[in-house]
Amino acid sequence: MSVALITAGSAGLGAAAVRVFAKNGYRVIINYANNEERANKLLEELPPLSTLPRDSGSEYFAAIKADLGSRDEINRLIKEIVDRFGRLDVIFSNGGWTRFRGLDSIDDNAHEEEWDRAFNMNVKSHLWLMQAAKKHLDETEGAFITTASIAGVVPSGSSLAYSATKAAQIHLMKVLAVMAAPKIRVNTVSPGLLLTEWANIFSDEQKEAHRQKTKLKRIVTVEDVAEQVLTFAKSKSTTGVNIVMDSGFIL
Repeated sequence: MSVALITAGSAGLGAAAVRVFAKNGYRVIINYANNEERANKLLEELPPLSTLPRDSGSEYFAAIKADLGSRDEINRLIKEIVDRFGRLDVIFSNGGWTRFRGLDSIDDNAHEEEWDRAFNMNVKSHLWLMQAAKKHLDETEGAFITTASIAGVVPSGSSLAYSATKAAQIHLMKVLAVMAAPKIRVNTVSPGLLLTEWANIFSDEQKEAHRQKTKLKRIVTVEDVAEQVLTFAKSKSTTGVNIVMDSGFIL
């Protein structure tokens, strides 16, 4: 039975992916950073969603706390998963960080500590996770999928640091796809605006204006993106691909 790790998995896109993978017969690990109550509440939802046999005696779901900004914590997370579940088939590396600065002022976007944190969370954390898990994904010929953003494709997003590090993340994925072949597939999803907790900084009018600017006149849902992550996990012939999911916003 395949095992999937969803990082930053207790809310938003991560939680949607947790539910989608559980519905499709995966054993699922929810990684979270701080909110244990929220992670455990999501954990309780999963058994009724699962198609796995109820009486196998195997552990199907778990919530494991780990700071994705720490290389040591990432190594501990992977070790605990393999010790408990015996294998690892899919990683959805969904963690990231930003601080809203806008793209109007260079001075507002030149805070060194914010650049360091953005690069650590949006680039290095994905590398450390791949490094820690590579031998296990090699064994299962698994998949490594990350969440980037349209901010890494066109000049946009919450800050210059976010946009630049998301572009770096997309390129990291492509290089990792070369380095991890032939056994591991590495791909990325780049959503536009998602109506997660982060989107609460925008007014209803701003959200509607965004919707109107999309070619499909709809805002992408977390469920849309989660289904694409599942498709990447299942596809045996796709690697090095960045899928933009923005309802045609940047066309």
